Amino acid sequence: MVFDGHSDLLYDVTRRRLAGEKRVLERRHLRDLEAGGVEGLVLALWVSAGKETFWKDVPEAVGDRERTDIMLLAMRAELAECPWLALVRTPAEAEAAKAAGKKYAFLAVEGMAAIGADLSGIDHYADLGVRLGMLTWNEENLLATGAGGDPYSGLTELGRQAVRRMEDRRIGVDVSHLNDGGFWDVMKLARGPVVASHSNCRRLCDVRRNLTDDQLRAIRDTGGVVGLNVHHAFVHADPAKRTAEMLARHAAHMAEVMGVEHVACGFDFCQYFGPGNEGAEGLESAAHIKNLLYWLKKLGMNTREREMVARENFLRVLV
Repeated sequence: MVFDGHSDLLYDVTRRRLAGEKRVLERRHLRDLEAGGVEGLVLALWVSAGKETFWKDVPEAVGDRERTDIMLLAMRAELAECPWLALVRTPAEAEAAKAAGKKYAFLAVEGMAAIGADLSGIDHYADLGVRLGMLTWNEENLLATGAGGDPYSGLTELGRQAVRRMEDRRIGVDVSHLNDGGFWDVMKLARGPVVASHSNCRRLCDVRRNLTDDQLRAIRDTGGVVGLNVHHAFVHADPAKRTAEMLARHAAHMAEVMGVEHVACGFDFCQYFGPGNEGAEGLESAAHIKNLLYWLKKLGMNTREREMVARENFLRVLV
C-alpha cells in the first residue's frame, strides 16, 4: 500500500464543483487511487495558481484568503458525499480509518500568502487540522521567497516567527517550494523534522525545485523526509529520460545520501491541469504507482525498504 505525501486533488475538486459537479473524488479519481494502491494522501490547500481560470468567475474570490475558504467549503462538501474518505490528523487516526475500510487524508497548506502579515492565520490552519505547511509556493510573499524568485534571499523576520509558530502548533515545515536561502534559514530554526513533500535530487536534475545533496543531508539530520515527485521536468533534463526508472534512481540516490528511512512519496500528480503538467513516462497518474515500486525493486531495494518508502517514512513524521 502507498501513502502519497502531496496531492493537489482539492484543486480539481474545487474547479469542478464550481462548475456544478459533485462527488468529484469518487467519480474522477477513486479508480486511479485504487489501481495505484493508495491508502492515504496529503491534500494540499493550494490557491496560488489558476487565478485567471476557474477563479475568474467567482466574484467573492478577491484574494488568497477567500479562495482558501472556497476550497475548504468544496472539501467539506466532497467529504460529506464520499464517506469512504476520512480526514485525519495523526497516524493513529489514519490506521483507525484504514481498519474501518476507508481511505484517509491529512490536510496541508501549499503557500501561506493567504495569511498576509497575520500569524494568527497559522492558528486557524492548525485548528482546521493542517499538519504540513509551506511558507510560499513559487512566489515571494511577506514570509519568504519561493523557488521561482531570488534564490539567495532568506526568510523575512515574519517568516522566522511563522516557522516557530508552526512548530508550536504541530504544523510540520515543508520546504519543497522554498528558495535556497529560505531553506537554510529554516534549517537553522527547526526543532523537529523538516519535510520536502514533493522534491527530487538536483544532482540528477538541476532545477531549483530539486534539492542538493547538502540539503538532503540537512533534512536527514532533522529526522525529516523527502517525497519523490513525478513531474516530468523534475525527473531529468533529457525528455527521453523522464521515466519511472529515472525517478527510482532519484530514490536510490536519496537513500545513498540520507538513508532509506528518509525517502518517501509525494507524487504531485497533476495531469488533470492540462498540457505541461504530465508525470514521467510510466507515472502518468496515480494508477501507475506500481511502476515506481517495480523499479525500486529492480534497483535493489528489498521488500522492507520499499514498504518504508511507499508509506511508513512519511507517516512517521506526522505523529
